[in-house]
Amino acid sequence: MPKPPSLDAARASELTAELYATSIVPTLVEYIEIPNKSPGFDPEWERSGHMRRAMDLIVGWCRTRRIAGMRLEVVQLPGRTPLLFIEVPGAIDDTVLLYGHMDKQPEMTGWAEGLGPWQPVLRGDRLYGRGGADDGYSTFASLAALEVLQDQNIPHARCVVIIEGCEESGSGDLPTYIEHLRERIGTPSLVVCLDSGAADYERLWCTTSLRGMVIGNLHVDVLREGVHSGEASGIVPSSFRIARSVLDRLEDAKTGRILPEWLYAPIPAQRLAQARAMAEALGDGIANHYPWQGGTRPVTADPAELILNRTWRPQLAITGAAGLPALGSAGNVLRAGTALRVSLRLPPGVESTNAKARLVRLLTEDPPYGADVRFDSAEANDGWNAPALAPWLEAALRESSQAYFGAPAGYMGEGGTIPFMAMLGERFPDAQFLITGVLGPESNAHGPNEFLHVPTAQKLTCCVAATIRAHALR
Repeated sequence: MPKPPSLDAARASELTAELYATSIVPTLVEYIEIPNKSPGFDPEWERSGHMRRAMDLIVGWCRTRRIAGMRLEVVQLPGRTPLLFIEVPGAIDDTVLLYGHMDKQPEMTGWAEGLGPWQPVLRGDRLYGRGGADDGYSTFASLAALEVLQDQNIPHARCVVIIEGCEESGSGDLPTYIEHLRERIGTPSLVVCLDSGAADYERLWCTTSLRGMVIGNLHVDVLREGVHSGEASGIVPSSFRIARSVLDRLEDAKTGRILPEWLYAPIPAQRLAQARAMAEALGDGIANHYPWQGGTRPVTADPAELILNRTWRPQLAITGAAGLPALGSAGNVLRAGTALRVSLRLPPGVESTNAKARLVRLLTEDPPYGADVRFDSAEANDGWNAPALAPWLEAALRESSQAYFGAPAGYMGEGGTIPFMAMLGERFPDAQFLITGVLGPESNAHGPNEFLHVPTAQKLTCCVAATIRAHALR
């Protein structure tokens, strides 16, 4: 096949800016208004119809695009969330797989005045609201990248776009769909995932690793019902104290270090070098963008150690609680029990199913005072470490970042979990991966004041187009 023509960067930028201004951002405004929470946060999702509304909105937009030969279908297996499957034929006998999701995290409290999870607000370059950046923009960016190529008559491989509906609940439905669609997907040699983060908005950021996760509910029950604290304290052990005690088996409360050595994995030399390079480039910016309260400071002053803590070391967060009344309703009662939502991030290379089984034993065996201690509703997802970049992909990322951002590409591990990546890495071991996204400083995915930085999304779209072109040349 003749060498594809060069991609005109100015023309690509102009078309992408027009698409976002006239079509993509207005549709994302409508999308943000729909509370299509992931099934893990809305068990009645099918009855409420929000996910169907969001899917219909996205499909309606897709059908307006002028992409030659595009075929799309909403696939929904019994008892599963819907999945959008798009296929665009290519000029070469190869496949590029592009991935995103359209389900959302729950509302969360603490949104700034004038903002809200289902209230889209465009302030300057930022489109606020739940799900715009994580990960509603992904369908639009994927098809816009293909429009950029077809606008300039640049050949590309066959492209398959998959947009799932339960990523925020651990992608439990996705393996079934990948198997169901196995023949239609084919064997991609390039996987593009648009659900990751960025350390700043000044360059294309490429994710080199993702942590795994075990998440579940720790229950400690000491009584069948609450009793007067003056009558029982000193006789009945506090369920909260017992919860603290069993968590001390897992974490050093003073330093935050996770104690069991079986939750650690060796950090590859290349990832150590990349963490140090990122620390050198970003310095205090690694921590300064967080909304610190009062005199709170990071767990260490060493930027490289902060990066490694966030990407290659296990960490514990308590993300929810039950059994604790609101302050205004807290009477003098020794409560019957305490429940805590435990989120344990795992380094890449730590097998999550085994870690979950050992964690259950660690927290529940030999409970203090013989209390009823259990760890249930546990989910486990593996982390992922990217394969070495092929020379063609490394060159494409460097050149496209320079062309559209004006700076070289950056490489970083991510502390979050994208279950799809570990599964795809195992299923397609020879594929190359571009894992990237728009979740930069202050964008606050899963928290209050989430926003999409629109210029970054536009530039990222052009970089994806340039990478797909380079894939056809390799």
